[in-house]
Amino acid sequence: MKDLQDADSHRAPSAAGGAPHGDSGRPVSELRERIWRIIFLSDTAAGKAFDIALLVMIGLSVVVLMLESVEPLRQSYGRWFRILEWASTILFTLEYVTRLAVCARPWRYARSFFGIVDVVAIVPSYLELILPGGQYLLVVRVLRLMRMFRVLKMAHHVSEGSVLLNALAASRRKISVFMLSVTVLVFVEGTAMYLLEGQANPGFSSIPAAIYWAIVTLTTVGYGDVTPVTFFGKVMASIIMLTGFGILAVPTGIVASEMSRAAAPQQPTDERTCAECGTGGHIRRARHCHQCGTVLQA
Repeated sequence: MKDLQDADSHRAPSAAGGAPHGDSGRPVSELRERIWRIIFLSDTAAGKAFDIALLVMIGLSVVVLMLESVEPLRQSYGRWFRILEWASTILFTLEYVTRLAVCARPWRYARSFFGIVDVVAIVPSYLELILPGGQYLLVVRVLRLMRMFRVLKMAHHVSEGSVLLNALAASRRKISVFMLSVTVLVFVEGTAMYLLEGQANPGFSSIPAAIYWAIVTLTTVGYGDVTPVTFFGKVMASIIMLTGFGILAVPTGIVASEMSRAAAPQQPTDERTCAECGTGGHIRRARHCHQCGTVLQA
């Protein structure tokens, strides 16, 4: 989060690595200062152009990597794929070295999130020289697309993400209880299916296998690799399927409720207590209890 906010800031010292200033506070060189601003910030036309070009290069390198994994394409265009891959790797390496060179604190940038991602994105190509197949680890380059938050001036959306994080944190206990209940349920249902199908169906040869089937069915995934064959087994499977529709909506509802509560503006409350149910914390303009609907006393 800090890296995104720092990169979007117009104040040079707040970016990762800091501006290249000497002890007197003056830039070491205008060229180094200009390069630093272009590759670390997006407050200039050149900086925006650099970041957009970088995103295009990252996207192309990921596409080339995926196409290379297709056997017919690799046989026909393998040589071009390798040329493009090494060209992008060299360019990304030069970019990383330049970032370190213009930083006032290179080690700080190297330890930052984007600094680590930059290294991980180029190491696999060199690793392939001693470990065949290592180039497929280059898919981690897609993480660098997170820089689009800086390019598109979307850093303010990071603060909006705190609403989701707060909602998840507030609902973790409810979701934990829900997951525990679902775990118990699939154990019971799996054991029941083992008893109903175990003798007649090799797919339910053990309780763990039956539990696996119950999880797949309850989540409505339904691979179809194992199916019940007995009458009572089909009845039990139908119950599990119908139960799955209701269960999937529970965690969504919990998180949605917490998100609405976190996003809603806080209303001033008073000390009035409902005479019927004893609930307090009503907003000042409320005329009825939000718990039971009883008219509140003025």
